[in-house]
Amino acid sequence: MRRRAKITIVGAGFVGATTAHWCAVHELGDIVLVDVPATENMPRGKALDLMQSSPIAGFDANVIGSNDYEATRGSDVVVITAGIPRKPGMSRDDLLVTNARVVSAVAEQVKATSPEAVLIVVTNPLDVMTQRVWQISGFPPNRVVGQAGVLDTARYRTFLALELGVSVEDITALLMGGHGDTMVPLPNYTSVGGIPVTKLISPQRLAEIVQRTRDGGAEIVNLLKTGSAYYAPSAAVAQMVEAIVKDKKRLIPCSAYCDREYGVGGYYVGVPVVLGAGGVERVVELDLDAQERADFQNSVEAVKGLVNTMNQLTGAAPAS
Repeated sequence: MRRRAKITIVGAGFVGATTAHWCAVHELGDIVLVDVPATENMPRGKALDLMQSSPIAGFDANVIGSNDYEATRGSDVVVITAGIPRKPGMSRDDLLVTNARVVSAVAEQVKATSPEAVLIVVTNPLDVMTQRVWQISGFPPNRVVGQAGVLDTARYRTFLALELGVSVEDITALLMGGHGDTMVPLPNYTSVGGIPVTKLISPQRLAEIVQRTRDGGAEIVNLLKTGSAYYAPSAAVAQMVEAIVKDKKRLIPCSAYCDREYGVGGYYVGVPVVLGAGGVERVVELDLDAQERADFQNSVEAVKGLVNTMNQLTGAAPAS
């Protein structure tokens, strides 16, 4: 009988708890929701509440909460959502240093308790924190991957579907680059029922949709006032978890380690990958036109700048 996958989610806030919900409902495995001791019994309470929904929702998965990483031992997948959002008066460097320390502590714990796991990083700034988790864990780069492309592509597909009045299921899209203002949606690799999107939407209107995609997270933050997105980010994580635990070999955009690929030179950045049981099984290199390549390179340079700033501020060795 096949053993159930064991999925640990570090951080029991909105993104972490909602990720646990999606994974449980889709029966992706047994789930451990873990948070720092200062949260006391909060992860246990959320886990118990979720477990009690199983007879109603009709899923079969064990869900536990803990403040102790021992409960996570032997996990197949570890999702890292721990960290803080940027607060008023906090500089970008402050956020960088604080979250680098948070994910470093998590990576040390995971290295000790689940040395064979695939790690999915959600903490922002996403590409930089994924780089840090890889640095600290010492895991092979294929077993450390960042979630951003799945979320950003979902936003892009949503906006295109709203514009065209069609089902999101009929829209296929890709984007690349860092998670944030410099991400690079690729209209040349976007289609609606097999029809190139450039045949259906004018260049000016498509550019507006691309910009809305880049601003997708900020738009939600501005609407919520006191929080940030968590339904779509956690659904994106669950899709990645499913690809890994079921070895689905999904071709999806993720923040992955690129060295010779695209000439990146040893950094994590959003690219199309094949995601399966081994984590990132390969990076797919696309034939980009001159503008797409320039935009992608600009995004890569932005990620490199943040990584180097993080390394200087924390004393970490620069990426090789």
